[in-house]
Amino acid sequence: MRAVRATNPEVIYVASYPTDTNGILRAAAEMGLTARVFGGSMVGLATTVMKTQIGPLMNGVILGEQWVPAPGLRYPGVMEFLKTYRSRAGAEGVDPLGVFLPPFAYARMQVLEQAVTGAGTLDDDKLADFLRTHTFKTVVGDITYGKDGEWAEPRLIWTQFQGIKGNDLAQFERPETEVVLLPKQFKSGELLQPFVAGH
Repeated sequence: MRAVRATNPEVIYVASYPTDTNGILRAAAEMGLTARVFGGSMVGLATTVMKTQIGPLMNGVILGEQWVPAPGLRYPGVMEFLKTYRSRAGAEGVDPLGVFLPPFAYARMQVLEQAVTGAGTLDDDKLADFLRTHTFKTVVGDITYGKDGEWAEPRLIWTQFQGIKGNDLAQFERPETEVVLLPKQFKSGELLQPFVAGH
């Protein structure tokens, strides 16, 4: 991090896994690292464990996400799903926030259910044909698959952590702690800059 700071960068893009993500943010805060923007593919920041461990150290960090509970991404059923999920998560010893993976796990089951019902079979080839030619209504929005098997329209969103105070879990249920910057149709807040680590 000292070598990065010595170059006086305007933009810092980080691609890291959880342990390194944690260490990089702590080191950046210790040395008071600044830049116009800071973030990237920092694996771990989407998880409840990391959010509650490092809390305010995430302020100003820009992150590539799949889904957050921003107003423009609240597809039919998703908030009801999260309410039910959260009511049961603690007793089951799983992620109490449930924003990172559970909506997609549920959506995959919705796609499978719709494909089996629509194709009227469990035959792999017929299911594959049905999956390639239909749109599926899910809690993470409509999903249509392309010829390569990936989503026909990728939905990577760019978010920024803002206004995090302390390590309280409840604050992460509010959409204003992780605002959507891009794409524009889902935007829920403005980019805050410059990035000042730990603030």
